[in-house]
Amino acid sequence: MTIHIGAAPDQIAQTVLMPGDPYRAKWAAETFLDNAVLVNEVRGMLGFTGTWRGHRVTIQGSGMGMPSLSIYANELITNYDAQTLIRIGSCGGMQPHVGIRDVIVAMTASTITSPSSGILREMNYAPCADWGLLRAAVAAAEAKGTKTHVGGIYSSDVFYAERPDLDEQMVRHGILAVEMEAAELYTLAARHGRRALAVLTVSDHLQTGEALPAEERERSFGEMVEIALEAAFSEA
Repeated sequence: MTIHIGAAPDQIAQTVLMPGDPYRAKWAAETFLDNAVLVNEVRGMLGFTGTWRGHRVTIQGSGMGMPSLSIYANELITNYDAQTLIRIGSCGGMQPHVGIRDVIVAMTASTITSPSSGILREMNYAPCADWGLLRAAVAAAEAKGTKTHVGGIYSSDVFYAERPDLDEQMVRHGILAVEMEAAELYTLAARHGRRALAVLTVSDHLQTGEALPAEERERSFGEMVEIALEAAFSEA
């Protein structure tokens, strides 16, 4: 048990999927895991452990933003020995060829600042995904016929951004989408020698203004969860 996770040491699996929304964690656990058990509800940040095709999996909400994710990822790694952490969540598309419902597998995650900035100081560190997880996720997505993009994303520390000049430069430099957590997850995984990946569903688009209707989100997000699970336990 930690300050933010009430699970006993043996209740957290070594493979953890991390959606931002705790209710998305509940939905994913009930939909994809067998014998899912609630193992954390401290501060309403729900976590569940069950099995997928015989493999133990924990699905733990991380909250919104890098500071919140940093708390949960740190405790999962240092107190529960989590080895593989995969963010599953939504993102906003930034490139014209990226469409609503598409899946993005984040190779890199750029950011202006994160909770790790105080450690890295003047270094412009480049957080990246685990290659084995990324390769397996792409293979899983291709096998499903899911329209998938692989490349760099941007992890913002604000939701209501007011920097059109920055958006313009990100589009110019090929950033596929924006979200709020992956850069810190990748940095923490590198620091502790763990595997990390972000598999994201495009729920809205910053250029076109399109947005995925609420009633369609769960169906669309299902592919993302399946890709993450298959990547986590791939032998590739």
